[in-house]
Amino acid sequence: METAFRKIDIDKYDEDVLLEEELYEPDPRDPAQVLADTRAKATTVRSFLAKDFLVTRGDAAGALNIVLDGAPYGPNVEEAKNTNLQTLLTILGSTKVPEIPGILKSLSQDTQDTLMKYLYKGMAMPSWGDSSWSVFLAWHEKLTEIAGIGCIVRVMTDRRTV
Repeated sequence: METAFRKIDIDKYDEDVLLEEELYEPDPRDPAQVLADTRAKATTVRSFLAKDFLVTRGDAAGALNIVLDGAPYGPNVEEAKNTNLQTLLTILGSTKVPEIPGILKSLSQDTQDTLMKYLYKGMAMPSWGDSSWSVFLAWHEKLTEIAGIGCIVRVMTDRRTV
């Protein structure tokens, strides 16, 4: 029985095939520039959080907006993505649970979706430890209550990964 036909890549003969690069606009910045921008954001966030050594509602919302605005997307920016995730975890971990709903309500829908992407990415990384899991799950619960199931669906169908 001939099985060689199963090894033929028929997509290369189809002119309607959709390539990964065609799914979304790539970040026009150079990967080194993306990393430099992400590190600058991390420094700004640390200054936001170090004001009183306690995160107040305004500081956490401002810090989240800084980290989530212009999040690094695309290939060749993995270090920038991980730096942004670590900065985000710092913000999430230093915010008190009763303050979370107020902070989430102040975020735009796009920012909420980006936060959900980072929550899923953080939960997918096994090396972050048990304490980060509880932080990610607490924020996920509150974000789902406020943004609804649509937030999860938008994140799962978006091809841009953080």
